[in-house]
Amino acid sequence: MIIKEVKARAILDSRKQKTIEVSVNGCVASSPSGKSTGKYETPCYFKSLENNIKLINNSKLLIGLEINSFSDLKKIEALIKKKFRFNDAKKFGANALYAWESAILKALAKSEGKELWQIINPDAKVMPIPVGNAIGGGLHSHNEGHPIFQEFLLIPKEVSIQKNVAIMNDIYNRLKVITESKSVDDEGALQVGLHDEQVLHIMAHYKDKVNIGIDCASSTIFEGGFYRYNKLLFSNNMQIKYINHLIDTFDIFYIEDPIDEEDFLGFERINRKHLLVGDDLTVTHKDRLKKAIKNKSINAMIIKPNQNGSLVELAEIFKICKKNRIKTILSHRAGETMDSALADYAFAFEADYIKCGIKTKWREAKLNRLIEIEKSFKHTLF
Repeated sequence: MIIKEVKARAILDSRKQKTIEVSVNGCVASSPSGKSTGKYETPCYFKSLENNIKLINNSKLLIGLEINSFSDLKKIEALIKKKFRFNDAKKFGANALYAWESAILKALAKSEGKELWQIINPDAKVMPIPVGNAIGGGLHSHNEGHPIFQEFLLIPKEVSIQKNVAIMNDIYNRLKVITESKSVDDEGALQVGLHDEQVLHIMAHYKDKVNIGIDCASSTIFEGGFYRYNKLLFSNNMQIKYINHLIDTFDIFYIEDPIDEEDFLGFERINRKHLLVGDDLTVTHKDRLKKAIKNKSINAMIIKPNQNGSLVELAEIFKICKKNRIKTILSHRAGETMDSALADYAFAFEADYIKCGIKTKWREAKLNRLIEIEKSFKHTLF
């Protein structure tokens, strides 16, 4: 494929915040944007969104370039480094680089009459298990008296993505009635006026169909050396004991960011009965992942494409995780777009899980795309 046309513009994400959309040969890709962000994330843009749009639109950098495979993205990154005098292509900005590379892959797929996932891994056959945010709290909630933890998650137990999505929807609807929720947060999760253990107690009733999980987002409640639970302050030891108590009491399958993003050694003290997940700890970067592996901090990792920017490095991160038996969870962001490419990437990179919500059109776009991929195999996946 020869790159003939490249355009960029600003669009609004699901939170009505501006983000970037890039078109290559008429094929469009966009980047989501996070609300709860780790401080070690790659900056979203080089100086600003407007600056990245200007640089892409005014530069003829890629026009005439031939792209024939996923690995050719390395040529793109080399050109970006040379053109803008960066020592790392990610300095162009994670959102901008991700949308640009994703648009290129979509254009290549179209030119070859293939699905997006086939450009990366034509032999992919493993469907990821969805991790659905059912009840929200923390920074995502606008409700008074909301839970401290940021997300309460459903992880269904079936193999088929279509069956798993149906299970999540059924339980979500039941939770809406039980909690008398009248609104949803930025990710479509139910807003409730309950404390954390009340939520876990309610969700535990559905453990015959789903495993349950929590995204603690503990860095957002950590200040001055203590974890703040409204008027209560927990020391580091108290936080670790409390999290382990919750894991044992409610048989929590999935625990994400249970302590602060700086505390690699503290993570090692968390009960890893099932999945101990790093997000703010690792921020989709190789060096943070390698440090977590060295310190035995995690056995699972959130991977957010726009948190890094480079799909080339994303592929390397998946390889490192698989080599070290780290489970992978490809994840959406709070501010999402209608771009469903996340589903193709989850399938292509053979992610163990995909975290993309349950409700709202932005989340459903990814789940529906996975169902579409599954149907194309005529049930040979399982």
